[in-house]
Amino acid sequence: MARARTIFFGSGAFAVPVLEAVVAAAELSLEVVITVPPRPAGRRAERAPTAVGARAAAMGLPVLTPEQLRDPAFLEALTALRPVVGVLADFGRLVPAAVLDLPPHGILNLHPSLLPRHRGATPIPAAILAADAETGVSLFRMDPGLDTGPLVAVERTRLDPGEDAPHLEARLARMAAALVTRSIGPYLRGEIAPRPQPDVGVTLTRPLERGDGRLDASLPAALLERHVRALQPWPGSFVELPKERLAVLRAAVAGAVPGDVPGTLVADGPGLALVTGAGRLLLLEVRPAGGRPMDGAAYLRGRPAAVGSRVG
Repeated sequence: MARARTIFFGSGAFAVPVLEAVVAAAELSLEVVITVPPRPAGRRAERAPTAVGARAAAMGLPVLTPEQLRDPAFLEALTALRPVVGVLADFGRLVPAAVLDLPPHGILNLHPSLLPRHRGATPIPAAILAADAETGVSLFRMDPGLDTGPLVAVERTRLDPGEDAPHLEARLARMAAALVTRSIGPYLRGEIAPRPQPDVGVTLTRPLERGDGRLDASLPAALLERHVRALQPWPGSFVELPKERLAVLRAAVAGAVPGDVPGTLVADGPGLALVTGAGRLLLLEVRPAGGRPMDGAAYLRGRPAAVGSRVG
């Protein structure tokens, strides 16, 4: 069987191990990497390539960074490559039908959830927030819907207690690379027939916004602890104090104490805690606005007047 001419779509860090797997796959001949254009990043707003763009350049791979996937010049360049199949991971843009229909074997998407659960932009935070017992990676053939195409293969894994989003993303990225490595050949040979996703169990996630990082003290501490783990590194988690915004980097759950008033900061032993709608959220590591990360006890020593503050 001749090596299948392949196009790859990816942008974020999750896609980097998948790109490396595609390059190494004996069944595939990678013709081009497509990623989003460099965007301003950092305090100086300097334009930086995506994680995939940087890795592709380091590997000496051809890269396209179209502003619009419907651009006639881009479509013409893609058509000229005569791709047989496409692979997509963490691309960050909707792919139009004109591109989806170009390879005869379609474009295969590696999505970090057990579809149809957690379709959409933020499946990894969603799985942590929901306290899912397991998660995984789904390989599916894309159609015009949002993560609705038929499943080619699925890999499942237990969700580790205390796991945060960056750790889970890295683990699922390795799983995605292994999944595409062992599935792409059988798929191209017709040994795997994509099957429709179930009609039950559908959930949809949305892109996160800065305001999603605010901790709502009326909610239970157990949910807020998952919030802290799920929303790293962006938008992060924070509380608004009377004089500053306090980022919460690590947290744990403790029981309530008689007299606790939800929405207030209290001393908990030498450390700091937020009283919530059910229990206390121990603020193990925090970062004041413009400051460095520190443990809750260090913050309390420097700002003893924070005790009793109500959060906004």
